[in-house]
Amino acid sequence: MLKKFALIVAGGSGNRMNSSVPKQFLEIKGKPVLMFTFEAFLNFDPQIEFVLVLPQSQVETWKKLCKKHAFYTNYKLAFGGENRFQSVRNGLELIKEEGIVFIHDGVRPLVSAQTIRNCFNTAQKYGNALPVVAPAESVRYADEMGNKAVDRSKYFLVQTPQTFTVNAIKQAYKSAPNEQFTDDSSVLEFAGKKIHLVDGNRENIKITWPQDLIVAQSFLFPQ
Repeated sequence: MLKKFALIVAGGSGNRMNSSVPKQFLEIKGKPVLMFTFEAFLNFDPQIEFVLVLPQSQVETWKKLCKKHAFYTNYKLAFGGENRFQSVRNGLELIKEEGIVFIHDGVRPLVSAQTIRNCFNTAQKYGNALPVVAPAESVRYADEMGNKAVDRSKYFLVQTPQTFTVNAIKQAYKSAPNEQFTDDSSVLEFAGKKIHLVDGNRENIKITWPQDLIVAQSFLFPQ
Protein backbone atom coordinates (compact mmCIF):
# COMPACT_ATOMS: atom_id res chain seq x y z
CA MET A 1 0.00 0.00 0.00
CA LEU A 2 1.37 3.38 -1.00
CA LYS A 3 2.00 5.85 1.79
CA LYS A 4 -0.22 8.92 1.84
CA PHE A 5 1.03 12.43 2.52
CA ALA A 6 -1.02 15.62 2.85
CA LEU A 7 1.03 18.73 2.09
CA ILE A 8 -1.02 21.61 3.49
CA VAL A 9 -0.02 25.02 2.13
CA ALA A 10 -1.13 27.77 4.51
CA GLY A 11 0.56 31.01 3.58
CA GLY A 12 -2.40 33.32 3.14
CA SER A 13 -2.94 36.76 4.63
CA GLY A 14 -6.18 38.32 5.77
CA ASN A 15 -6.13 41.24 3.33
CA ARG A 16 -9.19 40.29 1.26
CA MET A 17 -10.98 39.31 4.46
CA ASN A 18 -10.42 42.83 5.82
CA SER A 19 -8.73 41.15 8.77
CA SER A 20 -5.31 41.36 10.39
CA VAL A 21 -5.62 37.64 11.15
CA PRO A 22 -4.28 35.29 8.44
CA LYS A 23 -7.11 33.44 6.72
CA GLN A 24 -6.04 30.02 7.94
CA PHE A 25 -6.29 31.20 11.57
CA LEU A 26 -9.75 32.77 11.30
CA GLU A 27 -12.22 30.86 13.44
CA ILE A 28 -15.42 29.02 12.67
CA LYS A 29 -17.40 28.27 15.83
CA GLY A 30 -14.29 29.05 17.84
CA LYS A 31 -11.85 26.82 15.94
CA PRO A 32 -9.28 27.91 13.31
CA VAL A 33 -10.02 27.08 9.67
CA LEU A 34 -6.71 25.25 9.32
CA MET A 35 -7.68 22.67 11.94
CA PHE A 36 -10.84 21.80 10.02
CA THR A 37 -8.65 21.27 6.96
CA PHE A 38 -6.45 18.80 8.84
CA GLU A 39 -9.56 16.99 10.05
CA ALA A 40 -10.87 16.57 6.50
CA PHE A 41 -7.82 14.44 5.66
CA LEU A 42 -7.90 12.58 8.97
CA ASN A 43 -11.50 11.63 8.19
CA PHE A 44 -10.25 10.11 4.94
CA ASP A 45 -7.31 8.26 6.52
CA PRO A 46 -6.28 8.61 10.19
CA GLN A 47 -2.80 7.32 9.26
CA ILE A 48 -2.04 10.01 6.68
CA GLU A 49 1.22 11.91 7.24
CA PHE A 50 1.14 15.70 7.19
CA VAL A 51 3.54 18.37 6.03
CA LEU A 52 2.43 21.89 6.94
CA VAL A 53 3.88 24.90 5.14
CA LEU A 54 3.59 28.16 7.09
CA PRO A 55 5.34 31.52 6.87
CA GLN A 56 8.01 31.56 9.55
CA SER A 57 6.38 34.65 11.08
CA GLN A 58 3.19 32.67 11.75
CA VAL A 59 4.68 29.58 13.39
CA GLU A 60 4.47 30.81 16.99
CA THR A 61 0.87 31.89 16.52
CA TRP A 62 0.02 28.43 15.17
CA LYS A 63 1.75 26.70 18.07
CA LYS A 64 -0.23 28.80 20.55
CA LEU A 65 -3.46 27.92 18.76
CA CYS A 66 -2.57 24.22 18.86
CA LYS A 67 -2.04 24.45 22.60
CA LYS A 68 -5.24 26.42 23.12
CA HIS A 69 -7.33 23.90 21.17
CA ALA A 70 -5.47 20.77 22.34
CA PHE A 71 -4.65 20.02 18.71
CA TYR A 72 -1.99 17.31 18.86
CA THR A 73 -1.93 15.98 15.29
CA ASN A 74 1.62 15.17 14.20
CA TYR A 75 3.09 17.02 11.22
CA LYS A 76 6.39 18.11 9.72
CA LEU A 77 6.81 21.86 9.40
CA ALA A 78 8.27 23.66 6.39
CA PHE A 79 8.65 27.42 6.07
CA GLY A 80 6.87 29.21 3.26
CA GLY A 81 8.78 30.88 0.48
CA GLU A 82 8.23 34.13 -1.37
CA ASN A 83 5.52 32.56 -3.51
CA ARG A 84 3.41 29.41 -3.66
CA PHE A 85 5.87 27.62 -5.92
CA GLN A 86 8.68 28.02 -3.39
CA SER A 87 6.38 27.06 -0.51
CA VAL A 88 5.30 23.80 -2.14
CA ARG A 89 8.87 22.98 -3.10
CA ASN A 90 9.98 23.52 0.51
CA GLY A 91 7.25 21.19 1.71
CA LEU A 92 8.08 18.48 -0.82
CA GLU A 93 11.69 18.42 0.40
CA LEU A 94 10.47 17.01 3.73
CA ILE A 95 8.87 13.97 2.06
CA LYS A 96 11.59 11.35 1.77
CA GLU A 97 9.58 8.29 0.68
CA GLU A 98 7.63 7.40 -2.43
CA GLY A 99 3.87 7.48 -2.12
CA ILE A 100 0.92 9.67 -2.99
CA VAL A 101 0.97 13.33 -1.96
CA PHE A 102 -2.11 15.52 -1.75
CA ILE A 103 -1.13 19.20 -2.16
CA HIS A 104 -3.95 21.18 -0.59
CA ASP A 105 -4.82 24.76 0.27
CA GLY A 106 -4.98 25.30 4.02
CA VAL A 107 -8.14 27.38 3.61
CA ARG A 108 -10.17 24.67 1.88
CA PRO A 109 -11.69 22.94 4.93
CA LEU A 110 -14.72 21.62 3.05
CA VAL A 111 -12.99 19.09 0.81
CA SER A 112 -14.96 15.85 1.05
CA ALA A 113 -13.59 12.39 1.77
CA GLN A 114 -15.03 11.33 -1.59
CA THR A 115 -13.03 14.00 -3.44
CA ILE A 116 -9.86 12.92 -1.65
CA ARG A 117 -10.67 9.30 -2.48
CA ASN A 118 -11.28 10.18 -6.15
CA CYS A 119 -7.87 11.85 -6.25
CA PHE A 120 -6.09 8.98 -4.53
CA ASN A 121 -7.57 6.26 -6.73
CA THR A 122 -6.81 8.13 -9.96
CA ALA A 123 -3.28 9.13 -8.88
CA GLN A 124 -2.57 5.49 -7.98
CA LYS A 125 -3.62 4.44 -11.47
CA TYR A 126 -2.33 7.30 -13.64
CA GLY A 127 0.22 9.15 -11.49
CA ASN A 128 -1.77 12.32 -10.85
CA ALA A 129 -5.27 13.66 -10.28
CA LEU A 130 -6.75 17.15 -10.47
CA PRO A 131 -10.18 17.75 -8.85
CA VAL A 132 -12.44 20.08 -10.82
CA VAL A 133 -16.05 21.24 -10.98
CA ALA A 134 -17.97 22.62 -13.94
CA PRO A 135 -18.85 26.33 -13.84
CA ALA A 136 -22.51 26.99 -13.09
CA GLU A 137 -22.50 30.43 -14.71
CA SER A 138 -22.05 31.38 -18.33
CA VAL A 139 -18.44 32.12 -19.25
CA ARG A 140 -16.96 34.90 -21.36
CA TYR A 141 -13.42 35.36 -22.65
CA ALA A 142 -11.96 38.87 -22.54
CA ASP A 143 -8.75 40.43 -23.84
CA GLU A 144 -7.61 43.83 -25.07
CA MET A 145 -9.72 43.38 -28.24
CA GLY A 146 -12.99 42.88 -26.37
CA ASN A 147 -14.90 39.90 -25.05
CA LYS A 148 -16.99 37.01 -26.33
CA ALA A 149 -19.08 34.13 -25.06
CA VAL A 150 -17.43 30.70 -24.88
CA ASP A 151 -18.75 27.18 -24.44
CA ARG A 152 -18.67 26.62 -20.69
CA SER A 153 -18.84 22.83 -21.14
CA LYS A 154 -15.19 22.97 -22.21
CA TYR A 155 -14.03 24.74 -19.02
CA PHE A 156 -13.56 23.62 -15.43
CA LEU A 157 -12.84 25.29 -12.10
CA VAL A 158 -9.75 23.86 -10.47
CA GLN A 159 -9.67 22.80 -6.82
CA THR A 160 -7.26 21.06 -4.48
CA PRO A 161 -5.97 18.60 -3.35
CA GLN A 162 -3.93 18.28 -6.51
CA THR A 163 -2.54 14.80 -6.15
CA PHE A 164 0.62 13.12 -7.44
CA THR A 165 3.11 10.36 -6.99
CA VAL A 166 5.80 11.89 -4.80
CA ASN A 167 8.78 11.29 -7.06
CA ALA A 168 7.05 12.69 -10.15
CA ILE A 169 5.97 15.98 -8.60
CA LYS A 170 9.28 16.45 -6.77
CA GLN A 171 11.16 16.00 -10.04
CA ALA A 172 8.82 18.39 -11.83
CA TYR A 173 9.39 21.07 -9.22
CA LYS A 174 13.14 20.61 -9.41
CA SER A 175 13.22 20.94 -13.19
CA ALA A 176 10.71 23.81 -13.60
CA PRO A 177 12.51 26.74 -15.28
CA ASN A 178 10.84 29.53 -13.29
CA GLU A 179 8.61 30.16 -10.30
CA GLN A 180 5.60 31.76 -11.98
CA PHE A 181 3.41 28.67 -11.65
CA THR A 182 0.51 29.05 -9.21
CA ASP A 183 -0.89 25.59 -9.83
CA ASP A 184 0.85 22.28 -9.07
CA SER A 185 -0.65 20.42 -12.02
CA SER A 186 0.71 23.09 -14.35
CA VAL A 187 4.21 22.32 -13.04
CA LEU A 188 3.77 18.63 -13.83
CA GLU A 189 2.15 19.43 -17.18
CA PHE A 190 5.14 21.58 -18.12
CA ALA A 191 7.29 18.52 -17.46
CA GLY A 192 5.37 16.72 -20.21
CA LYS A 193 2.84 14.72 -18.19
CA LYS A 194 -0.84 14.40 -19.03
CA ILE A 195 -3.13 15.67 -16.27
CA HIS A 196 -6.09 13.52 -15.23
CA LEU A 197 -9.28 15.25 -14.10
CA VAL A 198 -11.55 13.90 -11.37
CA ASP A 199 -14.77 15.12 -9.79
CA GLY A 200 -14.32 17.61 -6.97
CA ASN A 201 -17.08 18.72 -4.62
CA ARG A 202 -18.79 22.05 -5.20
CA GLU A 203 -18.70 23.12 -1.55
CA ASN A 204 -14.88 22.77 -1.57
CA ILE A 205 -14.42 26.53 -1.71
CA LYS A 206 -11.22 28.41 -0.98
CA ILE A 207 -11.97 30.78 1.88
CA THR A 208 -11.01 34.16 0.49
CA TRP A 209 -13.80 36.67 1.16
CA PRO A 210 -15.78 37.42 4.36
CA GLN A 211 -18.91 35.71 3.03
CA ASP A 212 -16.94 32.50 2.50
CA LEU A 213 -16.72 32.04 6.27
CA ILE A 214 -20.50 32.13 6.48
CA VAL A 215 -20.78 29.51 3.73
CA ALA A 216 -18.17 27.30 5.37
CA GLN A 217 -19.90 27.46 8.74
CA SER A 218 -23.23 26.50 7.18
CA PHE A 219 -21.68 23.32 5.75
CA LEU A 220 -19.57 22.44 8.78
CA PHE A 221 -22.41 23.08 11.23
CA PRO A 222 -25.70 22.54 9.38
CA GLN A 223 -28.79 23.50 11.32
